[in-house]
Amino acid sequence: QVQLVESGGGLVQAGGSLRLSCAASGRTFSNYKLGWFRHAPGKEREFVAAQFRSGNTVYAESLKGRVTISRDNAKNVVYLQMNSLRPEDTAVYYCAAATPSRSITLATMVDYWGQGTQVTVSS
Repeated sequence: QVQLVESGGGLVQAGGSLRLSCAASGRTFSNYKLGWFRHAPGKEREFVAAQFRSGNTVYAESLKGRVTISRDNAKNVVYLQMNSLRPEDTAVYYCAAATPSRSITLATMVDYWGQGTQVTVSS
């Protein structure tokens, strides 16, 4: 079992930046693929970014260049740095973890979810 707790959300003006954090506890953090999703009102949960155990990263095309995922295995924390935020980035952002055999880019394949943190970008 893995517990994920997000923090760092809030209200920011368009063009601003936020860094989200996700603290993990439970089973060995470094064994999992880690990622971020977001869920905006009226839309389906959307993949944002992921980092694999190798350190390789993958990003949603629509967000590439504006977000950066990183992880600190010693601290059991994964981060999402978001820059040049837009009102359409407003959503609840979720941290996600998947075992090595499952995809971290598909919401249906994620093994563990955090409770989410609200990001609101004002115009």
